[in-house]
Amino acid sequence: MNAEVTAQERAAELAQRILQARSPEEHRKAQFYSRKRTNAIVLTLSLAAMAFGLFWLAWILFETITKGIGGITWATFTQSTPPPNSEGGLANAMFGSLVMVLMATFLGTPIGIMAGIYLAEYNRTSWLAKTTRFVNDILLSAPSIVVGLFIYAVVVAQFKSFSGWAGILALALMVIPVVIRTTENMLLLIPPGLREAAYALGTPKWKVIMSITLRAARAGVVTGVLLALARIAGETAPLLFTALNNQFWTTDLSEPMSSLPVTIFKMAMSPYQNWQELAWAGVFIITLTVLALNILARVITRQRL
Repeated sequence: MNAEVTAQERAAELAQRILQARSPEEHRKAQFYSRKRTNAIVLTLSLAAMAFGLFWLAWILFETITKGIGGITWATFTQSTPPPNSEGGLANAMFGSLVMVLMATFLGTPIGIMAGIYLAEYNRTSWLAKTTRFVNDILLSAPSIVVGLFIYAVVVAQFKSFSGWAGILALALMVIPVVIRTTENMLLLIPPGLREAAYALGTPKWKVIMSITLRAARAGVVTGVLLALARIAGETAPLLFTALNNQFWTTDLSEPMSSLPVTIFKMAMSPYQNWQELAWAGVFIITLTVLALNILARVITRQRL
């Protein structure tokens, strides 16, 4: 009797499930609306995150423009950094930054390009290539102050003097890993068929690299150099331990040399009104410079050189 009741209950339960079961069309519609709701939620969160980031970016740019453009005068580009509560400009700081950044780029770019060529074209899986990539990844992620302390210990402490050359070496160490990674990635994007066709015609390997692969990847390589240049243009920490600062105009790289980021740091921390105005002017100048370099890199990436 109990078995018959149990069987009847199971049959009733199964019949109820069959009646409540959705048709395939209803099931597909339920899945579609569920995915649509999930997509709307994720899209809303993504747009909110983007708006949050753009809000702070717009605020920073607004403050930089409103406070920085007021300090831009002819004296800013023609006079050296002044004493407190005196008139002056940022000529020596801009000159020092220009010299050190350009020389660091010229020093680090050939090393980075040659290392990138080796990693992409020679022995990609050798122990030396793996070690180079590992060290390069460390340099890419290392804080800039670590690079400055390294050059301080190796150069400044040994010669017992801050100098522009030490600042150049510190900035060059920051250029090299960026150029290495960009060069290697761009060369690996070149189709192997181009290399094979050149080898089939009897072209030596160095000629293939110089005339075919590197030429085809030159837009990406130049973009990497510009991005490295934009990165070091605003670095302060490495120069504090190497080039230090100089309130006067100097072209001697063996002496302490002024730079725009260090001057901004020094003046922004001071209580003097004229120094704070010059600091905002320096921020405005360096922001425009970095923005221009990034825009140039984007233009070069989209166009063939």
